Amino acid sequence: MAVRGIRGATAVKTDTSEAVLAATRELLEALVAANGIVPDDIASVIFTVTPDLRSDFPAHAARQMGWINVALLGATEMDVPAGLKRCIRVLLHVNTDRPASVIQHVYLHEAKSLRPDR
Repeated sequence: MAVRGIRGATAVKTDTSEAVLAATRELLEALVAANGIVPDDIASVIFTVTPDLRSDFPAHAARQMGWINVALLGATEMDVPAGLKRCIRVLLHVNTDRPASVIQHVYLHEAKSLRPDR
């Protein structure tokens, strides 16, 4: 069994706790559905947000989803002037037998512009 990294990102229109948590839940649910993930297979998750998001931790959404035994880490990204604003990124580390070629990375809303190839 391998540990695979699965990437995803989304963006919110406003910096409110409700917006951050709802967008994070939507992204995590999409990643889980696209890759057939069960929480017991998730080794860890790294969340990053752009500096303009300060209302809540995206990791709270994972805890609300019942990801109690998953190691979670949050960080703030560099403030790149031309970067996407109000962006939430996630890197899931998942134990899986699936080959890297079938892993589905998910980019939602304005974050689709980060990876138009996806």
